[in-house]
Amino acid sequence: MSLQQLNEPLYNSLDTRSAGLLLHISSLPSQTGVGNFGEGAYRFVDFLQAANTKIWQICPLGPTGFGDSPYQCFSAFAGNPYFIDLAPLVADGLLSDEDLVPLSKLSEEKVEYGYLYEHFWPILEKGYANFAASESESVADYGKLKAFQKAQSFWLNDYALFMALKAQNGGQCWLDWPENCRDYAQAKKKRKTKALKAAFDAQVFYQYLFYSQLEKLREYASECGIEILGDVPIFVALDSADVWSHPELFQLDEKLQPTAVAGVPPDYFSEDGQLWGNPLYDWNKHVETGFAWWIERMKANLAFYDIVRIDHFRGFESFWSVPASSLTARNGEWIK
Repeated sequence: MSLQQLNEPLYNSLDTRSAGLLLHISSLPSQTGVGNFGEGAYRFVDFLQAANTKIWQICPLGPTGFGDSPYQCFSAFAGNPYFIDLAPLVADGLLSDEDLVPLSKLSEEKVEYGYLYEHFWPILEKGYANFAASESESVADYGKLKAFQKAQSFWLNDYALFMALKAQNGGQCWLDWPENCRDYAQAKKKRKTKALKAAFDAQVFYQYLFYSQLEKLREYASECGIEILGDVPIFVALDSADVWSHPELFQLDEKLQPTAVAGVPPDYFSEDGQLWGNPLYDWNKHVETGFAWWIERMKANLAFYDIVRIDHFRGFESFWSVPASSLTARNGEWIK
C-alpha cells in the first residue's frame, strides 16, 4: 500500500462542497399533530432538491420519554412511533379515516405532546390489533414482519419486552419495577401473560412500520440526490432498554444505580457546568466484548442515516465523570 493510499480518508463525504438544512421530523407539516414519514417528508425532499441543497440534518429519532427530548430516549436503536405515517394503515384497512379525526384537531403550528400522548397511542394500538386479527404477514410493501424481527434481533426483542413491562408498571423507570421485572435475566424467563405478549408484539409491529417507512424515505431522498445526516447522542438514558438489558456495560453498583454520571465542566456559559445524568460506559467491558454493542448501534444508525454525527464525539477520547450523588457538574474529572 502506498503512502498516498494510507493518507486517503475511508469516506469522501467532505470532498465536495454542499449546503444542508436542519429540520427535525417532528417539525414537518402533517394532519396528525406531529411531523411524520408521510407526504410532508417527501414534499420537503422535493424542496431540498429544487433548492440544490444536498444534506438534510435531523435530530435523534429514538422513542422519547418524559419531556419528549430526542436526547433522552428509551432506546439507542428503536424509532419514535410518533413519526409513523398512518396513511398506509388506512390504505390497508387497518384504520379508517374516522379513526384519525382526533389527531386532525391538533395544532398545525406546534406539537402538543400531552394531547398527542393521549390520542395517538390508542389509534396505533387499534391498527396493530386489526393487523393481528387479520393474520397478515405484512403491511403495504414493507416485507414480512417476521423477517424484520429476525434481522433486528440484537436489540428488538429486548426493547419490546422493556416497553411492554414499562406499560405494565405504569410507565415507571425500570429501577422502580418489581424485582422479577427489574432484573433483566429474571424478566426474560418470566412467563408472558396474554396482555404482556400482546404489548410485546405491538412494539415489534411499531418498529417494523418505523424502519420500513424511514427506509423508503431514505431511498427517495437518495434518488433526489439528498443525504440524511443524523445526530447520535454518545450517551444513553438511564431509563432505557439499553441499560436495563446490558447493565454490565455501564458504571452501575450492585443495586444497578449509577456510580458516576455524564456532564460537562463549568465554563464561560455555566458556573456549575452541565449535569446530564446519563450513566457512563464501563469501557473495559466494551473492550472485552470487542465493542459489540457499539458496532451494532452504529449499524442501526447507518440504517437510519447516510451520515452520522456523534454528539459529542470527544466522549470517545475522554469524558467528564461526575459522582452520581453530586447536585452539579462542578466536582467531576476528565477521564481518558
